[in-house]
Amino acid sequence: MRALGLMSGTSLDGIDAAVIDTDGETVSEFGPWLTKSYDNGLRERLRAALGRNSPAGMDALSRDLTIAHAGAVRTLLAENSLASGDIEIIGFHGHTIDHRPDDGVTRQIGDGALLAKSTGIDVVCDFRKADVAAGGQGAPFASLFHQALCADMETPVCVLNIGGISNVTWIGVGDPPIAFDCGPGNALIDDWVRGRTGAGFDEGGKIAASGVTDPSVVARYLALPYFAATPPKSLDRLDFGLAPVSGMSTADGAATLTAATCAAIALAVDHLPEPPKKWLVTGGGRHNSLLMDNLNGLLDAPVIPVEGVGWNGDALEAQAFGFLAVRSLAGLPLSLPTTTGVAEPMAGGNLCRVRD
Repeated sequence: MRALGLMSGTSLDGIDAAVIDTDGETVSEFGPWLTKSYDNGLRERLRAALGRNSPAGMDALSRDLTIAHAGAVRTLLAENSLASGDIEIIGFHGHTIDHRPDDGVTRQIGDGALLAKSTGIDVVCDFRKADVAAGGQGAPFASLFHQALCADMETPVCVLNIGGISNVTWIGVGDPPIAFDCGPGNALIDDWVRGRTGAGFDEGGKIAASGVTDPSVVARYLALPYFAATPPKSLDRLDFGLAPVSGMSTADGAATLTAATCAAIALAVDHLPEPPKKWLVTGGGRHNSLLMDNLNGLLDAPVIPVEGVGWNGDALEAQAFGFLAVRSLAGLPLSLPTTTGVAEPMAGGNLCRVRD
C-alpha cells in the first residue's frame, strides 16, 4: 500500500512529508520526501500555543496548520509527477501542543477531515489518543516502524531520535521493542540560541563548541526524578526549562545544554536489557557535530547517523506515520506495553474519508 506520512515535530522547524510502500509490517520501498519550513508567523503561533489547553484562536491555528500540511502534500506530489490517486492513505500526526500522559492528556492539533478534503486522499489521524486513554504514555510512537526497519540487522541495536525531545527504541533478538523518551533533544539548545542570537538553532554545534560546560548545571538537569524513573515514560517539550543556564554566556549555555542532552541520553543505557551493538541516530540532532562527538565519547558502541545503514533521517519520522496509518487501517497495534506502558497492544487512529 502506498502511504504518505506527515510529521510536524516538537522542534518547530516545519513539516516533513514522505511516501512509503508498506503493508504495515514490512517496508517494500521508500518514496520521495520533502521538508517544508513553517513561515515565521505560523511557527510563532504554534510556539505560543504550547502547553495551553484552549488559547484564543486555536481553531484558526488548527485550520492553518492543516492547510500548510495540505500544501506540503501537493508540493511533494507535483515535484514527483504523482497524482492524489497514487497515494492510498495519509498518516497525519498533527502538531503536539500539550502532552501530559500521567494526567490522561495528549493533544495534537490539525484537522484530519479538512486535510482529506483538501488533498483528495483519505487520512488517518489522532494516533496517540487511544493509547493515552487506555493508560499509556502515548509516546514514543515510531518504535514498531523502527523494529520493521531493523528486521535483518544484527541486534541489539538502538534507534535514537534527537528531535525537540530525544527518544530511543531498543530492538533485541526476538523481543518486543522497548522505547522511551530520554530527555531534552534539540529544543533546549534551539530555544537558548534563538533567545540569545535570533538564530533558529546552533548550526553544527559551533556556538556550543566555543563555550565551556558547567558540570554543576548538567548535574542539576540530571537530578530531575524523570531520569531515574523506569520506562515506559515520556516527556513534553516544556518539561525542561532554561532557568539553570540563565546567567551564563551564550556559548557556555549552549555548551552546557548540549552536554546535558548527551548525558541524559547516556543515562538511557541503565534502562536497557542489554547494551546495543550500535546507535543509529535520526532527527535534527544528528547534524550537530559536537553533540554526535559527545555521544560517541559517552556510549560504549558506535554512534552513527541512520544514513550509515541506508535510511533517510530527514524523512524517517514522516515515513513512520505513513507506516502507522497502514497499520491502523489493518487494525494492527500501534503501541505495546514495552513502548508506551499501555496494558496490552493497542490499535488506534481515526480514519477521515474524502467522501464522508
